[in-house]
Amino acid sequence: MIPSQATFMSPDHAEAYAVEAFTYLAGDEELILRFAEITGVTISDMATATTQPGFLVGVLDFFLANEADLIAFSEAAGKAPEQMMAARHALAPTDISGF
Repeated sequence: MIPSQATFMSPDHAEAYAVEAFTYLAGDEELILRFAEITGVTISDMATATTQPGFLVGVLDFFLANEADLIAFSEAAGKAPEQMMAARHALAPTDISGF
């Protein structure tokens, strides 16, 4: 699904959005442990992993895969849940393997 113009996001804005999502994730022990288990990235390696291509897309995919987590982040950040998909598309516009 390609976001509509109403939910278009620039790559720079998308990266900032994804960093905000990761910051939220890292601040919740249950979420960060689940993320580590799903991705295989150890907590000690996450600081380095954040600079790797695709890591932030993985953060967005993590939220997109669980509606309750997506809604909780969106509410905490004061953002519409649809912005997550727009950010993902901006960071990986040719990747159709995910959401």
